[in-house]
Amino acid sequence: MSPTETPSPVVNGSKSTGTPALAIRNLSIFFGKNAAVKNVSLNVAACAVTAIIGPSGCGKSTFLRALNRMHELNPEARMEGEIKLFGDDIYSRNVEPVVVRRRVGMVFQKSNPFPTMSIAENVTVGLRLNGVRDKKTLTERTEQSLRMSALWDEVKDRLHAPAISLSGGQQQRLCIARALAVQPEVLLMDEPASALDPLATSKIEDLILQLKKEYTIVIVTHNMQQAARVSDFTAFFYLGELVEFDATTKIFTSPSQKQTEDYVTGRFG
Repeated sequence: MSPTETPSPVVNGSKSTGTPALAIRNLSIFFGKNAAVKNVSLNVAACAVTAIIGPSGCGKSTFLRALNRMHELNPEARMEGEIKLFGDDIYSRNVEPVVVRRRVGMVFQKSNPFPTMSIAENVTVGLRLNGVRDKKTLTERTEQSLRMSALWDEVKDRLHAPAISLSGGQQQRLCIARALAVQPEVLLMDEPASALDPLATSKIEDLILQLKKEYTIVIVTHNMQQAARVSDFTAFFYLGELVEFDATTKIFTSPSQKQTEDYVTGRFG
């Protein structure tokens, strides 16, 4: 099976077929003595959108941040288990976190453009931090990334304007362009549209559907309708545990677990 084909979902130790973009096995995440994520195993399919759903405090964002080693910024965090990115163990001692974060980009819930930088500088900041100095390369990557984030036509005549002059939805798409500029293999999104109006949310969702043609996307969302609209696979978390993981159509029409059915139909959460 090629990396662009969709492997079968794997839940908590079930047998896998093919090579997923991310293979998570027996993942537990602790903050001090508290286990925020408990023994989770699943495959994230390449060039597809995987949604992580569940009530607040269930471990969704904690799980997401483990996929690019963000928890190492917290001295109280401890991880057990294994995460492989296209077969590479991202927590191996000889793998630098900065390399992982270059391969696995992240877009946060609240747009966070660098306020003292222009639109163009925001796009290329990651490239420049990685030593890219060639002006032609930076210019080409700026346009490419802004086109991929569906922002180019709106900002091409004001690339040197401050990033904070953009609207909230535009700022979030700028953050997506910034993540894409370093050409990651996987893009993580932590509730990227939760602070946006319906029109801006629609643009972000359209963008996700376009990006999955080339990128593997994992999105945390509290919006059931959004998960149903944009994702191919859905994982339902509750109290740090993975309750169910399957094709999104199955999760929302005929889930295997009653707890999942109760959540997606709005009986709790």
